[in-house]
Amino acid sequence: MTRPAANPRSLYFDYPCFDFVRPPELDGEVVTHEVVVVGAGPVGVTAALELARHGVRVVVLDDKASFNDGSRAICIARHSLEGLQQLDVAERFMAAGLPWTHGTSYFRGQPVFRLEMPHSVEQRFPPMLNLQQQFIEQFLIERAQREALIEFRWQSRVEGVTPGAQQVTLDVATPEGAYHLKAAYVLAADGARSAVRQALGLKLHGAAHEGRYVIVDVKMASDHPTERRAFFDCAGNPGATVLVHRQPQDIWRIDYQLDEHDDESEALAEGTIHSKVAAIIAMLGETAPWELEWWSIYKAYTLCLDDYRHGRVLFCGDAAHLVPIFGVRGLNSGFADALNIGWKLACVLRGEASDALLDSYSPERRGATLDIFAQASKSTRFMSPPTRGYRLLRDAALALSPAHEFARRLLDPRQSQPYTYAGSALSCDDDPSFTAGPVVGAPLPDGHCGEQGYLLEHLGRGFTVLYFSADGRAPEALHAACAAMTVADVPARLLVIAMRGAMDAQTLRDVDGHLFAAHGAVDGSCYLVRPDRHVCARWRQWRADALSHAYVRAMARAEDV
Repeated sequence: MTRPAANPRSLYFDYPCFDFVRPPELDGEVVTHEVVVVGAGPVGVTAALELARHGVRVVVLDDKASFNDGSRAICIARHSLEGLQQLDVAERFMAAGLPWTHGTSYFRGQPVFRLEMPHSVEQRFPPMLNLQQQFIEQFLIERAQREALIEFRWQSRVEGVTPGAQQVTLDVATPEGAYHLKAAYVLAADGARSAVRQALGLKLHGAAHEGRYVIVDVKMASDHPTERRAFFDCAGNPGATVLVHRQPQDIWRIDYQLDEHDDESEALAEGTIHSKVAAIIAMLGETAPWELEWWSIYKAYTLCLDDYRHGRVLFCGDAAHLVPIFGVRGLNSGFADALNIGWKLACVLRGEASDALLDSYSPERRGATLDIFAQASKSTRFMSPPTRGYRLLRDAALALSPAHEFARRLLDPRQSQPYTYAGSALSCDDDPSFTAGPVVGAPLPDGHCGEQGYLLEHLGRGFTVLYFSADGRAPEALHAACAAMTVADVPARLLVIAMRGAMDAQTLRDVDGHLFAAHGAVDGSCYLVRPDRHVCARWRQWRADALSHAYVRAMARAEDV
């Protein structure tokens, strides 16, 4: 293996160079690691942080010596930020990123649709946050470097994978030679061209969509507000589509659609890109000087593995699925993959659950992928009509939208939403007496708790039991039941939502009853929430036997599932 080329150059970002550190395996030491994560991108490092949060030692391999170059994934959804706050990194994202709630679509230069994403004081985080992938990787890796349980091995390329009944062996090439790396489990988060996937002879299945886009980062000072702008058949790209996003550090992301007859190599030539971007910037009415920072090309795919688990190898993010960028679902679905598998692997490795718990990973997350395919395919066909008929329908909707509500609904880009694990083997049947609140399988929503902050800040590291009490008291049997429910030796956290009574670390005051109402709760109602914030059971009136049964089921214990 040769040493990597010089680090990427940038007008605004200093790329680090991570040295190769000689591992003990090169000197003959034989160690079986608990988990090896392949890929130090956002998904792989998030998985490593979630595993470490539950006490699991992780080795992270990456063939590069720095971060990925260019902005790449830039939009982080609220539900991702809510998960990242459990890893103590979300505030770093918020301090650097640009929040947004709105977007505007234009047809032949005229505004025709206004996207408005719901946001209220009940949510700690905005619906969307723009932040370039370089910063995402930087903040996650810096957080992971503070974890004693996480070891990074840079400039280490996986060239072979040998699965076994008790462990997986990876063949790793480095600047100082090759070695075998053994792990109880491997998480493959090594992207669209996954070396692990190729080594196992696995294929992604699905479809490729019409339309190619050049993606360009431009450094330019502008006071235009942060929003999503979509231009259809505009002066800057006649007959095609342009997307524009503001990013931190005076960087603007411009995605423009190529004509079907455009030669790709010519389209990616710097002179061609400069001319095209100049026309788009003129259309935007910007007059400040600007410079090209980075560019690439993109084509929409809906592809995924048939199964995200192959014995002791599990696939996350782009290694498992490729989804269209429209609706900003790619990275956000990868974050959800990482948070889903992290707690499950920890339970198995700590002997609290059998290997059967891992069998729930693929049905849950592949189900989420297929739902994304259904939504994103609609958006993709609208952004890049595959036939003349689709284009006529799209253009008619655009033309009618200023005057007709039914047409405006067709322009909704269907932004990324958290997935509900309906029918998961880990979930109990929902209590039909509820008329409101998150259904079984849905993620627990946030809620403002006055001076006590926000609800999701108070969740436990393992399971959380929400008990709704008028006077703030909880049955002794409930305390005992929580003590018996553990993840990585941590008992379930009992969190009492009380209309009156004292406030303490275990009790959140709900004076005006808005948390009760948001959860459809009455005195004695109860929710059981998984470590990844998804509801696995709820009852209008708590019962000890039902709670115990739900926990056993959520852990895929053999006596129940």
